[in-house]
Amino acid sequence: MSIFVRILSILLLATIANAAPFTAERQAQHGSRRIARLKSRASNPPHKPGTNEILRLNKTSKNEYSSNWAGAVLIGTDYTVVTAEFIVPTPQVPSGGVGNKQYCASAWVGIDGDTCGTAILQTGVDFCVQGSSASYSAWYEWYPDYAYDFNDISILAGDLIRVTVDATSKTSGTATVDNISTGRSATHTFNSGIQGDLCEYNAKWIVEDFESSNSLVPLANFGTVTFYNSDAISRKSIVGPSGATLIDIKQDNMILTASSIDGNSVTVKYVA
Repeated sequence: MSIFVRILSILLLATIANAAPFTAERQAQHGSRRIARLKSRASNPPHKPGTNEILRLNKTSKNEYSSNWAGAVLIGTDYTVVTAEFIVPTPQVPSGGVGNKQYCASAWVGIDGDTCGTAILQTGVDFCVQGSSASYSAWYEWYPDYAYDFNDISILAGDLIRVTVDATSKTSGTATVDNISTGRSATHTFNSGIQGDLCEYNAKWIVEDFESSNSLVPLANFGTVTFYNSDAISRKSIVGPSGATLIDIKQDNMILTASSIDGNSVTVKYVA
């Protein structure tokens, strides 16, 4: 199947998949989950290492460093769809880590969040490890709102996952996670309650050290995450990650990742 046909299929699925209406009961459930998610997990724009200052990219060809993002960011205009496929890694406790502590990372695609800081439309998969036990969860988010888990899709190490975000406007869109290995998929439609407008300036393929309880989680050794078939739609044309700015995670003066682009693939390696 051609990339163009595949993208059209993704768009069609995103268009016909709608979230259930918000009943009073569902709103109450989401209110409770909001409190829990704010305490347990949050994504953020890339921060300069060792600071709370947002890293602003400028199409540089050299690698930039962030305390929480690794991967590739395209800077342009009119990005409305971003998609990629990756194999879920098996997270491991990093060298020198403590067995009873939880270590995590997240792989996701998104629109905006750097040169446009008002919103991020994003979706992805978290992977965590504590001792010998690993856990996985798929989620969606319209930052600066909180993230929600997809409860109707299961994820395991080795699964082939497709993640897609589709901005149908600057205040609406869809987030879709397809587990190609199991044939299951989950989609959320954003069409109300949006807290920030997209600019459609950034297309992103990111491995993140996300935040829990107002601090970064200890970063898991995630091995290698490769975003295959990394595509974006800009002005109705399909573009790949070529020309994107690369970001790597740097914490306590240590570089923890190595990101690279090869054709339509973005690869992030844990190197600490």
